[in-house]
Amino acid sequence: MLYTTLGNTDLKVSKICLGTMTFGEQNTEAEGHEQLDYALAQGINFIDTAELYAVPSNENNQGNTERIIGTWINARKNRDKYILATKITGPSPNLKYIRNPLRFNREQITIAIEQSLQRLQTDYVDLYQLHWPERQTNFFGKRGFKYSESDPWEDNFLSILEVMQELVDAGKIRHFGISNETPWGIMHFLQLAKDNNLPRVMSVQNPYSLLNRLFEVGSAEIAVREQVGLLAYSPMAFGRLSGKYNKGTDTPASRLNKFAVMSRYNKTNSLQATEGYFKIAEEHGLSLAQMSLAFVNQQAFVTSNIIGATSMAQLKENIDSINVTLSKDILKAIEEVHDLTPNPAP
Repeated sequence: MLYTTLGNTDLKVSKICLGTMTFGEQNTEAEGHEQLDYALAQGINFIDTAELYAVPSNENNQGNTERIIGTWINARKNRDKYILATKITGPSPNLKYIRNPLRFNREQITIAIEQSLQRLQTDYVDLYQLHWPERQTNFFGKRGFKYSESDPWEDNFLSILEVMQELVDAGKIRHFGISNETPWGIMHFLQLAKDNNLPRVMSVQNPYSLLNRLFEVGSAEIAVREQVGLLAYSPMAFGRLSGKYNKGTDTPASRLNKFAVMSRYNKTNSLQATEGYFKIAEEHGLSLAQMSLAFVNQQAFVTSNIIGATSMAQLKENIDSINVTLSKDILKAIEEVHDLTPNPAP
């Protein structure tokens, strides 16, 4: 396993992070525990979850993922062996069963972290992240920012950082991160933290894959120069880049078949680009999954690549991508496909 540094901390995190959003929906508690055990045995020391999970979230499965990780934490008694990250849910009219209102104010952040710690059966998390911004901006499938005068949001970045400082002082979190954020949001948090001696952003968890490289525009330079590395999620594009859909080995239980709501991965451009990448992998004796993950692993601005799986076979293949190094010829071929069909699944 390879390791990188989280932000400007002294924490060394594995280049591959275990994503857990399937625990409690597509994976049982026993399967989740098996994945966690195997991941640690392979050198993975970074685990990511969220109060929202399992995904797709509903009133019956919300919090299941943290609870499953919690029973594992309680059983293994090895809390010092890994870095644990979770997230607080942002505003959404469809998620009021989590909390109401879903705001990033002192009251709601305090409630959220306490509930997460209870489910996780731990006294602290190493990285606490905002799952998405409160303000109206370009996240979850949106390519660009469209200003709306009707956005009721008022700049509360400073107050968020003040609450994070309180949580650090209380020993409930060690570091602060953001997710689904824009270059402006990253830099605004950084500047306020510097000016007010408050916790700085240590990471940004945004989508990044062969089908969505929008992070490279604006945010990648910030990640490198400001030491706010990317925690890349959906590196497999919800399974589209697994190769099984190209080979016809998918089943009704496969994620894109079961959850058609993830339509951006089913659009014509996504299918065309994926076919191009599939051919490159085949020509070079690689699986599409390992080529896709190796591409993310090799990016200088990526702190950790968040992989997830519904089976142990998938998990092993995904983790093994750390041993794959893409040649200049493969990278050149990837760029040729990207130039023809850039970012089809934002």
